[in-house]
Amino acid sequence: MPVHYEEKTKTWYVKCYYVDYTGTKRQRKKRGFKLQREAKEWERNFLETQQADLTMTFENFVRIYNEDMKHRLREHTYVQKQYVIDKKLLPFFGKLPVSQITPANVRKWQNELMAYRDDNGKAYSETYLRTINNQLTAIMNYEVRYYNLKENPCRKAGSIGKGHAEEMQFWTTEEFKKFLEKITDKPQARAGFLTLYYTGLRIGELLALEFGDIGFEDCKLSVNKSYQRISDRDVITPPKTPRSVRIISIPEFLRDELKDYTSKLYRLHKHDRIFPYTKHFFEHEMRRGTKDGEVKRIRLHDLRHSHASLLIELGFSPLAIADRQGHEKVETTLNTYSHLFPHKRDEIAEKLENCF
Repeated sequence: MPVHYEEKTKTWYVKCYYVDYTGTKRQRKKRGFKLQREAKEWERNFLETQQADLTMTFENFVRIYNEDMKHRLREHTYVQKQYVIDKKLLPFFGKLPVSQITPANVRKWQNELMAYRDDNGKAYSETYLRTINNQLTAIMNYEVRYYNLKENPCRKAGSIGKGHAEEMQFWTTEEFKKFLEKITDKPQARAGFLTLYYTGLRIGELLALEFGDIGFEDCKLSVNKSYQRISDRDVITPPKTPRSVRIISIPEFLRDELKDYTSKLYRLHKHDRIFPYTKHFFEHEMRRGTKDGEVKRIRLHDLRHSHASLLIELGFSPLAIADRQGHEKVETTLNTYSHLFPHKRDEIAEKLENCF
C-alpha cells in the first residue's frame, strides 16, 4: 500500500491492513517518518512479520521469536539473549531470507567467530562460542517446530565451542583466607564473600538476601529469590530453577559473622536486603583483593565452584552437593564437577581393601 505525507507535521505515515492470528482483518497506522523510504521499509517489515512465512528476512523472523520468548523467559535471561542476537547473529544473517540460510552460511559465520581477536589478540572463549552458536540453533529450531522450516541448517553445520571450560578455577580454603585478609577493612565485603564461599550461593541469590531470610536460631539461610540490575532498575525474580528455592544450613561461625554484620546496619527491617549493592561492587572487591598477585584471580562465579570443590574434598556425595547448590538434576553436578571426583576412586579402593 502507498505511504502518505502529512503537510501539518511534514512527515510520512503508513496505513495498512493485515489479518491477525484469529483471522480478523485489522488496520495499523504508524506516523512520524521523516523519509518516504523509511515509512515503506517499516510497512514492508511489519507485513512480513504478520505473514510469517519463510521468505521473510531473518531479522524480521527474530522479531516474532522475541515477542514469543519475552513472555517465557526471566527478564535477565531475555536481556542476555538479546545481546547475543543483536551483536553476533543479526550482523551476519539479518538480511538473509530464512529459507536461504544454509549449512554453508552457518559454517562461514562460525569460522568468523572462531577467527575473531580483540585489540589485545584475545579470542572468544570456548564456552562463549558455544553460547552464541546455541542461540542460532534455538532460533532455527523454533522455525522448524512452529513455521515448517524443513530442517535446521545448524545440525548439518555442526557445533563450535565447548559446554564447559576445560579448567575450572577455584580457591582452596588457604587461598580464600589470604584473600579475605585483604578486603576485611570493608565489613560488607567480608560478610558477603564469607557467605559466597561457605554456602555456594549464586551472586544474584546473595544480593537478594533479606534480613528475614537468616535463621539465627537454627543456622539456616532461606534462598527464594534473585537480584539483578537491569537497565538501571533493581529487579527481584525467582531463582534460576524451581530447585534453587532451598534452605541452606550454615556453620555457626558464619551465623555469628552475619549477626555481627547485620547488627551494624541502621534500622534493619525483615524485608531489607542485607547486601544492598550490585554485582559490580563484589567484582571490584575481588580485583582489589587479588591485585598484588599473592592470590590468583578468579571469577566471582568461581566462588560457587570453590564451595563445591570444598564439599567434594570433605567427602560429600554429588546428591548432597546438588541439593545445596540448587541444581535441578544431580547430573548437572556430575557434569560440572566430575573432574574433581577422580581422586575419590583411590579412596574407595583403599577402604574396600581395609574391609577385606
